[in-house]
Amino acid sequence: MTAQELLQEISAFCRQTGLAESTFGRRAVNDGKLAARLRNGGRVTTDTVDRIRAFIETNRGLPDGAPANGPVRAGNGPLRGAIAALLQPPPSRVPVEPSAENDPQRNFRFFDNRQKYLLFVNTCSEKWVIAHRVTLELANIHPRPPAVRLFDAGMGDGTVLVRVLRAMHDRFPHMPFYVVGKEISLEDIRLTLQKMADRFFEHPASVLVLTNLAYADAPWLAVKSVSAASSLVWHELPLAGNSAHRFEDQIIGLEGFLAENWKARVSPTTGNPVYERPVVLVLYREDHKFLLDPIIPRPGGTTAAYDLVIASQPYRARSSLDFKVKRVIAPLARALGPGGRLIAVHSHGNDPGLEIVQRIWPGDSPFIHDRHQILKALKQELGPKGRDLNFNAYADQRSLFRYDMHTLPSEVGASIGTSTLFAAWNAAIYVAQVEDDRLAGVVAGGRYLDATCDVLRKHGGLWFFDESYVVSRRRD
Repeated sequence: MTAQELLQEISAFCRQTGLAESTFGRRAVNDGKLAARLRNGGRVTTDTVDRIRAFIETNRGLPDGAPANGPVRAGNGPLRGAIAALLQPPPSRVPVEPSAENDPQRNFRFFDNRQKYLLFVNTCSEKWVIAHRVTLELANIHPRPPAVRLFDAGMGDGTVLVRVLRAMHDRFPHMPFYVVGKEISLEDIRLTLQKMADRFFEHPASVLVLTNLAYADAPWLAVKSVSAASSLVWHELPLAGNSAHRFEDQIIGLEGFLAENWKARVSPTTGNPVYERPVVLVLYREDHKFLLDPIIPRPGGTTAAYDLVIASQPYRARSSLDFKVKRVIAPLARALGPGGRLIAVHSHGNDPGLEIVQRIWPGDSPFIHDRHQILKALKQELGPKGRDLNFNAYADQRSLFRYDMHTLPSEVGASIGTSTLFAAWNAAIYVAQVEDDRLAGVVAGGRYLDATCDVLRKHGGLWFFDESYVVSRRRD
């Protein structure tokens, strides 16, 4: 039996039972990454094959969904039940597409965790703190005519980007801005656009470009694939008027366009979200079109040469080093202009948040690559083309920074409210990127809340550490 044949048999079994591939791997051979390794060309021993076949034969006769974890028992109280229901994984179902479509583990950050993301963003200060860290780099960039060029490699809900734009206006009040943001999530695009009307009012000489292109294409707004390029949707919206209210009205009018074109699906080969069609959306003020003409992008590609690139949590912590470097950081480094700086931020661990996770899953270590490993691999990947780049890991005092979960002093004491415990637990599992199928058996009981309560009391609150590093291109 070849690896591909074995993978097909596993996929067929998972489709029949509604079991996620990672859950199958853990239950069959105690390896949640079994299917991913097979899909990427990995090999297994004959003993492993025998154990897989035995597991399939033993469970083949079970009804659909039977091997999957049962529903979460929310416990007592309406709030406890409501939030526990929010945190539990979606019910198992038999997919009609390949198993990657419905595997929450292989698509953690996007489709199945929207509520977790929003709860985390609104209860923790990470976005504020990252924005502050990014703005410190503005003192080190050296913009050249005709504009200050910024690329945000994964905008999320736009909180970091809009704060950085405010700081840019304060530092460069009379320079035109060329801002490109990459984001595949329709909901995040909507949230970002809601924040931008005030930016066009305060800094009228701005061109904002939003796109769902891949990291290798987005900085240049050009698709390498001929088939994808032929389906590219390029939409330009000159904003009429001179008030934030009128700008907002026209931005809201984009809802229909976004709903029709900004669609995503799960790749059946990688399990990652990919666009159904590539989209580039260009916005600027109509009354400044004459001034902005040299920097308004046109279909067919444009110059990258960015002065500042923001890469805030651009990859999943558990992704391979090869993926992080080749698919994400290397293309962004190549997009830097002379004197440009790429600042990347990812979770670091060694904090109370990880302590909560490790009390439930001892030894779990999701943050497998630090900044030194990534920069070393990046140097090797770029080779001679990276000779004019500086790779700045910095000391921990500059690289590491802390952000907190918002709590009042009275909230963390002898008695901690249920809502605070649920918010802290959600933040801990979101930052550690715990897969949904691992949560079902845990949240059925109350041990996870006990562990969360103990850690909050021990530290008097909850905080996390992020790690940053900078890649800069030398000036001409």
